[in-house]
Amino acid sequence: MNEILEPGMLVRHPTEAGWGLGQVQSRIGPRITVNFEHAGKVVIDGRRVELVVIIDPDA
Repeated sequence: MNEILEPGMLVRHPTEAGWGLGQVQSRIGPRITVNFEHAGKVVIDGRRVELVVIIDPDA
């Protein structure tokens, strides 16, 4: 699923709920940079973590 991520998309980390909602900043190969509400900017290794895409953040 990480292959479809584009800048601006909203995601959550599957095991770090406390980080809150994140917005994808960039995806270069398996490296995904996400700006999370409560964790700031984090670089994710997409080979190790499958981010959860959020379609409706209010749901």
